[in-house]
Amino acid sequence: MARGETLRLKDKCGDKGMVIPWCDQLKVLSHFSIGEFWSHCGWNSTLETVFAGAPILTFPLFLDQVPNSTKIVDERKNLWKVEKSSKLESDVIFAKEELVKRFMDLESHEGKKIRDRAKEPKVVCRKAIGKGGSSDRNLDAFMSDISS
Repeated sequence: MARGETLRLKDKCGDKGMVIPWCDQLKVLSHFSIGEFWSHCGWNSTLETVFAGAPILTFPLFLDQVPNSTKIVDERKNLWKVEKSSKLESDVIFAKEELVKRFMDLESHEGKKIRDRAKEPKVVCRKAIGKGGSSDRNLDAFMSDISS
């Protein structure tokens, strides 16, 4: 998914991927065929990825993306950070093909552990938004506070 530079990315990507200007990211991330998500780690993308239970390859660029990536990689220990290289920033995505291959290897013990750990918070998220869950209760309390 890309905004703004869709055509340039399509040309660069060739047959190695699909670039679209916009879609429902949560719906895509929740699809069973998603093996990983390459993310800049903005807050909304991070929340949606955790909720969907998808593993993340983090590629933070600035602001909140850097600490979000650090928390995901260092504390959750279930995702990998893509490091910038000395190449042009626009070419970095295509210079990391080997990392993506390792990450997506379904036979890899390391990859299986990462995918399993990525699914753990999905269960917690579903409980939180369910009837009586913490998010459900917090929303009810918030609505009660603003209506009184």
